[in-house]
Amino acid sequence: MLSIVKISKAKIPRLPYPATMKKVFGKKYNLELVFATPSMMKKIYKKNTNVLSFNLSENQGQIFLEPNLIKKEAPLYSRGFRDHLWALYIHGLLHLRGFVHGRRMEIMERKLWRAI
Repeated sequence: MLSIVKISKAKIPRLPYPATMKKVFGKKYNLELVFATPSMMKKIYKKNTNVLSFNLSENQGQIFLEPNLIKKEAPLYSRGFRDHLWALYIHGLLHLRGFVHGRRMEIMERKLWRAI
C-alpha cells in the first residue's frame, strides 16, 4: 500500500506512483512517500538533498522527496521537474529494494522509467 504525505507546498505531478511501487515490490509492501520541505530534509540528513529512502522493515519503507530542490536542479540533468522527480522516485524505490549504484541499477531505472 502506498500512502502519500504532502508537507511541501509545491505542486506535485500526477504519476503512476502506486503501480510502479507494485512493480518493484509486489502487493505486500507498505510505502510512505513524503513530499518534504527543505527544512525537514535538513533535519533528517543535515544538508540539502533531493531524495532519501529508509527501510523500516522487510515490507515497509519511506521515501522523502524535496520538490523545491528537485525543480531547481532538473535543468542540470536536462530534464523538466516532472521527469526529474519521477527519476528520483524510481531511484529511491530501487535503493529500498536493495540496489546499489551501478550498471544493474541504471538498467532497472531505465526499465521502470518507461512506465510513464
